[in-house]
Amino acid sequence: MAKKRKPATPAAPSAQDKPATLADLLRPELVQKLKAQSDQLKAAEAQQREEARVKAEEARKAEQKRLDNDFEHLLNNSKLDWRKHK
Repeated sequence: MAKKRKPATPAAPSAQDKPATLADLLRPELVQKLKAQSDQLKAAEAQQREEARVKAEEARKAEQKRLDNDFEHLLNNSKLDWRKHK
């Protein structure tokens, strides 16, 4: 009978076995500059989203104010049970 083989355990990867990353290949100044630019773009995107949210909120409030002044809309959307308001 043949002996059972144990699966070979791979050796733990050392620091030299790891593939080089882009950050390792570029100069540190360039990496910092790219990170700063990334942060700046993220901040600008967040500001644009906030402005869009505020604009949508203002538009919603303006539409609600317009509908509150529209008698036909109020009449169509009011409850017809007037006994509650006696």
